[in-house]
Amino acid sequence: MTTSSTPGLARFNTQAAPEAAAALHEVCASGHWGSLILSRRPYATPEALFLANDAATAELSEKDLAEAMAGHPPIGRPEPGDPTSAREQRGMAGASDELRAEMLALNLAYQERFGHVFLICATGATGEQMRDALRARIANPPEREREIVRAELGKINRVRLTRLVQDS
Repeated sequence: MTTSSTPGLARFNTQAAPEAAAALHEVCASGHWGSLILSRRPYATPEALFLANDAATAELSEKDLAEAMAGHPPIGRPEPGDPTSAREQRGMAGASDELRAEMLALNLAYQERFGHVFLICATGATGEQMRDALRARIANPPEREREIVRAELGKINRVRLTRLVQDS
């Protein structure tokens, strides 16, 4: 494989397995996903890593997908002290009390219907956009919603992998 195209990717490629695995767990809580990404190192380019993410996300079983989703707090309620979820959910930071209350009710209804948190790539989305997506998706059949969740997880992982391999 050729030399990595960024210092951040080179660092990831050469990290000891336990350190790289811990970094990957911050990207995605699925242990299987992390193992797949780790086993395919080294990556020649960030794009090669992103393609590996796509493949690994597609391979997740229902149990693996549930494990990944368990690592995500509900929209509008980022984990205290977790800069990643706060950054990704920035669109809810200035939300009105009315929007926050509506998101809480919709999140609870979604979780009751599907058995897991509402997962959306929230980076760059406004609170209203997230609410509108939640309103639309709550009516999906479970099979369709699983497809959307898998796609959203892949997007979230790409955003987080980009941060992981940034030049620094």
